[in-house]
Amino acid sequence: MTRPDRQTAEALAEQLSGLDLSGRLHRIAAEIPGRLVFTTSLGVEDQALTHALAMAGLAKGRVEIVTLDTGRLFAETYDTWSETESAYGIRIAAYAPERAAAEDFVRTEGINGFRRSVAARQACCGFRKVEPLGRALEGASGWLTGLRAGQSANRAETPLAEFDAARGLIKLNPLADWTRAQVDSFVRDNFVPYNVLHDRGFPSIGCAPCTRAVKLGEPERAGRWWWEQEDKKECGLHVGRPAASVQPGQEAAAFETTPTQTARQPEFAR
Repeated sequence: MTRPDRQTAEALAEQLSGLDLSGRLHRIAAEIPGRLVFTTSLGVEDQALTHALAMAGLAKGRVEIVTLDTGRLFAETYDTWSETESAYGIRIAAYAPERAAAEDFVRTEGINGFRRSVAARQACCGFRKVEPLGRALEGASGWLTGLRAGQSANRAETPLAEFDAARGLIKLNPLADWTRAQVDSFVRDNFVPYNVLHDRGFPSIGCAPCTRAVKLGEPERAGRWWWEQEDKKECGLHVGRPAASVQPGQEAAAFETTPTQTARQPEFAR
């Protein structure tokens, strides 16, 4: 493969479909030249991928493992980060929000101002996650993620490989066709370190003030931004890159159905 494009991404997805996880990672490393970046949230899927990359000898050098340190993560997430580095003898690079953007948001919206509207929450995700992701992926040819089709309705069509035209790279989702049960079994059988919040009813873990445990029968990501409507609940990392003219921290409006509409004040379950 000489350059990332849609045709090569589709061909790679077909190749990956018949391979186990280790085989998929080795094929990705062989087929995509240049910089490969794995963005881990330190959730259970990403922990499974970190383990597989380490066992395949790809976690030191060939694949850069990075995380987005939003500054609002759970203490348990930082513990998982430290334990993972110790377990595999690696360093997970941190990409943090720009100081000025964080200070401006808190000054304007308040420390928890993201709960005022979908736009405010998306703006918070914008400077804490989307903008740092752009820096993490700068110059990359391939972007590995722990996305699975079964995580939510918004992700139901997640392929094993796809062309990200906005970023000019191949986005790789080696666990796209795995079930949550398969992930849990893999982590358990291989003694992979994982976030203890998963044992407390948190199947999906993001920032602490924006994540709650799910209720019986709820989808995996129901605990993320639980005060919003289901179709609004993505942070922007996996729904395309905001237009270059949009300033960091202001990406939210693009995700609103009606950008100028004032959102209804949510009712919070405490």
